[in-house]
Amino acid sequence: MKKILLILGLALAVQLSAQYEFTTKYNIECTSVKNQQRTGTCWSFSTASFLESELMRLGKAEADLSEMYMVRTIYLDKARNYILRQGKANFSQGGLNHDVIRALQMGGAVPESVYSGLLPGDEYHDHSEMESAMKGMLDGLLNRKRLSNRWLGAIDCILDNYMGEAPETFTYQGKSYTPQSYAKSLGIEAGDYVTLTSFSHHPFYETFILEIPDNYSNGSYYNLPLDELQAIVDNALATGYTVAWDGDVGEKGFSAGKGLAIMPVNPDADGLFNKPVEELDVTQELRQDGFESYATTDDHLMHLTGLAVDQNGTKYYLTKNSWGEVSPYKGFLYMSNAYFRMKTVGIMVHKDAIPKDIAAKLSL
Repeated sequence: MKKILLILGLALAVQLSAQYEFTTKYNIECTSVKNQQRTGTCWSFSTASFLESELMRLGKAEADLSEMYMVRTIYLDKARNYILRQGKANFSQGGLNHDVIRALQMGGAVPESVYSGLLPGDEYHDHSEMESAMKGMLDGLLNRKRLSNRWLGAIDCILDNYMGEAPETFTYQGKSYTPQSYAKSLGIEAGDYVTLTSFSHHPFYETFILEIPDNYSNGSYYNLPLDELQAIVDNALATGYTVAWDGDVGEKGFSAGKGLAIMPVNPDADGLFNKPVEELDVTQELRQDGFESYATTDDHLMHLTGLAVDQNGTKYYLTKNSWGEVSPYKGFLYMSNAYFRMKTVGIMVHKDAIPKDIAAKLSL
């Protein structure tokens, strides 16, 4: 019996020693994990979280921005874009980091306590029926020879019916605001934030309009070699800046429940998330092939808030998700170096987070 217990004890010790063990290098202050629920609005949740961290970095009071107010602003803009392009554009729940910056400029901002985007009695966000109602109306309008100037108001009514009316004025912490004056009070300067990517089908150190479906607003990205894109992220986290991340989470190596995003050489191996495994050596060419073959798509946005290493010295980015407090890390996950290099579609950072030598190449 003692021999059996000894064997079991040794087996358990080996198993425990093989698990992921993370040592934190940087862990930047951020707000609590939220839940986008049954919506495709990760772009607003991740970017709002990024801006909330920016406010704390700037020494301002912790804020809880309404993600759904920004979503509502962008729905209206998407509807106008869809009609003006005569239906030859994307109209969906998706969006990108720069859309939140645009929403701040177009419609301002409000706190979560002022506008939640939920009607009385609603338990969770679900935009599926609302999206269908708006899309159906827009497609019907495209069949008309001429349009009046009333149709956008009808879209606004659909949003009211599903999300509640947006406030024109409100009182917050004893002060009266409009959405525009509240946004101004935050001190977020739109021109301070830049989006960057790394794809070789366009020249490096120039900008281009990234060809992904959710880029309905034709946002331009600075294009850099992969090593320099990653150097920006590492420098940002080392100097107190967080990073808004856009990429692909449709891989076997991604598990929100396990709190890991890895790029294994053998994605079908047993016990993939039990211990560190050999990962791909991701080159610029391999990354480009994944993007052009649709193996890498733009399907989720998250917020990078720190950096850690495992027991083998492999680098991981501490990543805040917007699916509630799932995973052993209460809604956070660890994204490996290889996963970042292969599956990042784009990032947004404060321009001061960019190393000076790289910024000079971009004329920033």
